[in-house]
Amino acid sequence: MSRWSWVLRQMRRHIGFRAALISLGGILLASLSGLAGRLIPYEFHVEIGQNAVGTILQILASSMLAVTTFSLTAMVTAYGSATQLATPRATQLLREDPTSQNALSTFLGAFVFSIVGIIGLQTGLYGNQGRIVLFAGTMAMVAAVVVTLLRWITHITAFGRMSDVIDRVEDAASQSMQDFARSPFRGGRPPVDVPAGAEPLCGKQVGYVIHVDVPALGRIASKNNLTIHLAAIPGTLVHPFRPLLFWTGSADDEAKEAMREAFTFGRHRAFDQDPRLGLIVLSEVASRALAPATNDPGTAIEVMNSLLRVFLKLAPPDPDDDQDNDTPSDLPPVHVATPTMVEMMADAFDPIIREGVAEVEVALRLTKVLAAIHDTLPEARPAIAAYARRVAESVERRQEDPYARDLFATAHDTLWNARRA
Repeated sequence: MSRWSWVLRQMRRHIGFRAALISLGGILLASLSGLAGRLIPYEFHVEIGQNAVGTILQILASSMLAVTTFSLTAMVTAYGSATQLATPRATQLLREDPTSQNALSTFLGAFVFSIVGIIGLQTGLYGNQGRIVLFAGTMAMVAAVVVTLLRWITHITAFGRMSDVIDRVEDAASQSMQDFARSPFRGGRPPVDVPAGAEPLCGKQVGYVIHVDVPALGRIASKNNLTIHLAAIPGTLVHPFRPLLFWTGSADDEAKEAMREAFTFGRHRAFDQDPRLGLIVLSEVASRALAPATNDPGTAIEVMNSLLRVFLKLAPPDPDDDQDNDTPSDLPPVHVATPTMVEMMADAFDPIIREGVAEVEVALRLTKVLAAIHDTLPEARPAIAAYARRVAESVERRQEDPYARDLFATAHDTLWNARRA
């Protein structure tokens, strides 16, 4: 994905974009009602008093201000609830929730529409025709507010609850993992060993890489006859002495600066191009649920079910599906590093193994999840089998109840004996 496409996607997710767009629509609707009334050739034989429309607008303005304030308070409360119950990393997904953004933006837009309409009425902007058009616009705005309010009431009952947070993180992680499975090298070439004479290119700031414009790097490499080895993929913490990439060939200062501009940095990691972040956030939710102060193995089991669905996005594609038939010679000379299965398994399951194997139900579900992933991903079976052995060893070492230990051992052997064979 190019940088500008990614920037536009991020802009559309921001609540300020929706709020500004709908508020602008409210201003235009209220402002142009007077002009529209003059341009309509048909003469309405209906008298609508200025006070009648003004009263409705005043009621709408006062109520929308209160509803907007209430909605904003409810959203902030949901963010705090998610931070306390799940993990702070999940709040960025709540902030991007389209339903809550649309609700808040609609209420704000209705408030702005009402204020502009009241100002227009008080200044004599509307004639009889204009007041009729404004009245029709007001009725449409009231209908939109009622529909939005009904949806918002239904939505707010689950917004920010534990199950809602897990589902949101799973959806974001699944989308990121699916994109990674579809294009693991982001339009570049598979990684190779970096040549000994390759020059490093470092950034100028401290932060996480949240987006890399691989097509832009490809154009720079083709224009300057370079071969680029991408070292800092999304999710990597970089600093002025951490190479972003290595390059071979001849690059001037302009080309080097252009390569730096292909990277976008942030203070926090983002889900879009970082499949590991979703796994980390899900494991944090499970880890907090398994802490002694919480002791909620049921939530940890739900998280492991989510992790299973996320990892299954890495399943080999259907041969009948249309695949990208580009050969390596068709791709730009940009070699892109990728996260390994061992790293992703560690992100997903290390906290659960550390916190939860003493709970036999958690250990049983974990070994079943690993077995399901083992069956689905043939290329990663050695790493998965190693994790299954680690789970068994942890249970043997930390489980104090002999009955629970024997119960797990029987289930584990049943699951893994055939797979080891």
